[in-house]
Amino acid sequence: MKTIIALLMLLIAIPTTAQTDIEPKIPFEGIDMSWQNGSDRRDSSVFKDMKFFTPSILMDVNYTHSFNNPNDNTVVGSTALARNNEIQLSALHFGGDFNYGNAHARVMTQFGTRSIVVPRNDYSPYRGQYQLANVYRYLSEAYAGYHIDELYGINIDAGMFMSYIGLNSYYQPENWEYQASFTSDNTPWFFNGIRFQIFPSKYVKIEPWIINGWQSYGKFNNMPGIGGNITWMPNSDIKLLTNNYYGTDAALIPDRVRFHSDNSFLMRYYNNPGSNTISRAAFSLTADIGFEKGGGVNGFTDGDSTKGPAQYFESIMFYNRLWFFENKMAWTIGGGYMTNPGRYLVLYPTGQASPLPNPNNPTQTEGAFPFSASPGDKFEGWDISTNLDWMPNQSITFRGEYVYRHSSVPYFAGSGGVTSQTGYSTTPLDPNWRPDLVKTESRFILAMLFRI
Repeated sequence: MKTIIALLMLLIAIPTTAQTDIEPKIPFEGIDMSWQNGSDRRDSSVFKDMKFFTPSILMDVNYTHSFNNPNDNTVVGSTALARNNEIQLSALHFGGDFNYGNAHARVMTQFGTRSIVVPRNDYSPYRGQYQLANVYRYLSEAYAGYHIDELYGINIDAGMFMSYIGLNSYYQPENWEYQASFTSDNTPWFFNGIRFQIFPSKYVKIEPWIINGWQSYGKFNNMPGIGGNITWMPNSDIKLLTNNYYGTDAALIPDRVRFHSDNSFLMRYYNNPGSNTISRAAFSLTADIGFEKGGGVNGFTDGDSTKGPAQYFESIMFYNRLWFFENKMAWTIGGGYMTNPGRYLVLYPTGQASPLPNPNNPTQTEGAFPFSASPGDKFEGWDISTNLDWMPNQSITFRGEYVYRHSSVPYFAGSGGVTSQTGYSTTPLDPNWRPDLVKTESRFILAMLFRI
């Protein structure tokens, strides 16, 4: 009897092979992503020991000055900024991640100027009723899903989730630069639909999407947008990703299709985190190419009178970042270039978006002076920027940034602004007044970025 009891105790004390085999496989486990442009720079959450819910709070407060000095303080052509010469709460997000068994959900609210600025070019709420722009305005992410323990994990999520196109994160504390280059600023920040995250190995993610459209709350036509992301991180120093999209995003033109390919390479080429001089160094390179075809436009081919002019998107951006003093300070420099004949992805200047009034920005000048986005309209833009960050801990960043942007056509707010001759929306318009748009803009930005 004593021998039998001893054997039973031994079996209980020693894990079996089957018990070892069911240990969870965690994708990208042990890979340092805190240096990457567009990623969370924290190594952990202060709430990491909570069992079912991990809270998250982000805040972005900025002050910016344009040397064009527009009389209405309005920033044109940016999803990061809204007002000049004023301290603004650009974004306040709070929410978090819920987990119970294999079920999970993420909810993040959004308040501040970005809740108006980012969706302002979305005209899908005009199709049908129920004011979609108001319904979703105060949510940045809201999705639920289920995790399947196969391969290195499979997630199925439905709701509103972040876009990876353009590399930069929607949340400013994750980005190396504050004012995104044209590549990121003119590509989506969010998707509404379903995604599948498949991790076939520890180092690879494959993520198909079925979504309403290109940063749109609803659908413009009958076909949903489809696409996906592939990310490869073989180690802590390299990240390679590609995003591809196909959809019909021209309202009332179902025959016009859009294709877009977004591709980024990130490399950390030096890492000595304990150094009091340069502690690490990295760069990010992003290149995008896309087109629209059908319904009166002809992709990359110009000069065919039967099919219409060329309508495409090409862009590139590059940033290099150096960290100093045990990663407490960082210096970033970079910029980019974009060409977009047809202007189908150009952020419309505030107040000149369309001949129709925009429910996201109802002012007296909205739609009165439309910015042309007709087939064949040319648009090229380039930008350079540099900034200095002080990061006393992983939850807060103080940033000072200088940005210069140039466009091939009048686009940025000049000294006369885009609201009225006095800069106030209550002033009766002079019949001879027009929005003051210029080709160049130079500005500096001060920002405080907080995250726990």
